[in-house]
Amino acid sequence: MTGARTNTLASLRGNIERIEAHGEAYSPRRVALGHADADATLQGGLALGAMHEVFAEAGRQSAAATGFVAGLAGRAAATKLPHRPLVWIRQDFTEIESGAVSMSGLSELGLDPCLLVTVRAADVDSALRTAADALACDAVGAVVLEVWGGARQLDLVASRKLTLAAQASGATCLVLRMAAEPQPSTAETRWIVRAAHSPPAAPWSAWGAPVFDAQLVRNRHGPVGRWIMEWKCDECLFGKPAAYPQPVAAAPAHRPHQAPARARGSVFKRSGHRFA
Repeated sequence: MTGARTNTLASLRGNIERIEAHGEAYSPRRVALGHADADATLQGGLALGAMHEVFAEAGRQSAAATGFVAGLAGRAAATKLPHRPLVWIRQDFTEIESGAVSMSGLSELGLDPCLLVTVRAADVDSALRTAADALACDAVGAVVLEVWGGARQLDLVASRKLTLAAQASGATCLVLRMAAEPQPSTAETRWIVRAAHSPPAAPWSAWGAPVFDAQLVRNRHGPVGRWIMEWKCDECLFGKPAAYPQPVAAAPAHRPHQAPARARGSVFKRSGHRFA
């Protein structure tokens, strides 16, 4: 028993040294998000087996942040074959403020609700313990820890524990913070997410595609940036919003694309109006 504890302690110390070492000593596997500019900034995509933070304002921005985190978690969990479950841990107060996670909403995003395990924690301490236990299981694809407000328990020590657990199992940890201010942590990346304008959808679709204003404010191994990112539900990845989501009518074939201004003006003059 003593030997096992000694080996575990040595392994944890080695992991801490790798985390605190500068960028080149730590090269995690990555999954492409699909957005070319964001993937280039992230040196290939989101780091797997790491801890990431997503912040959002309370109120209407919470839904956008939830959708963004669901997309990140879906990309991270899909890298493990066969597909592993996503564990979503929510503080009770979060569900009171934001409502429950919608299974039909996840399905519309292209994610499989059958692979989602939701856990309700009574307080922040319980949520942290549950997240650490879930990350220790190598059968899990990704873990989302959702906490409301400025929880003092989520300090540098707690974030280091989550990072070590994620690295040990290979599961990706996504910490979703609503109505909170960023604090020092070992997060690989930190995002601030807001809702962005969704272009009109096709006539046969009731909703436009989910679009996010995603600002990368921390990147341990590269620069930061800000992008408008559209979640493509069919492909289950992010991309750049289309400039013209609707088909554009072609110019009439029997006349030039733009009539001369002089001729157009003379017609209006004869009708007694001056519009040109």
